[in-house]
Amino acid sequence: MIYIEDLIKEDIGRYVIYTDGLKNEEQGRLKSWNDKWIFVVYHCADDWDNYQDYTGAATDPNDLKFVEPKPGENWKTEDKLNRFDILDL
Repeated sequence: MIYIEDLIKEDIGRYVIYTDGLKNEEQGRLKSWNDKWIFVVYHCADDWDNYQDYTGAATDPNDLKFVEPKPGENWKTEDKLNRFDILDL
């Protein structure tokens, strides 16, 4: 879970994992937030350096966790989740 009240400007662009509580997971980048939703870019034609040019989907913060790519790895949608370290914040 990500707490909206703890987000800071530097969190924009961080990688996240969305989990629906079942077995469905999706990777994305945090674009913005308001007092209820975190807006995440999930699909950007594998153009992750320009993710801010794409529409962010309103996502419940309860369904998100931060992730970080391992050093030297490029982040892509087809990467497996085990290639990332999930941070429980």
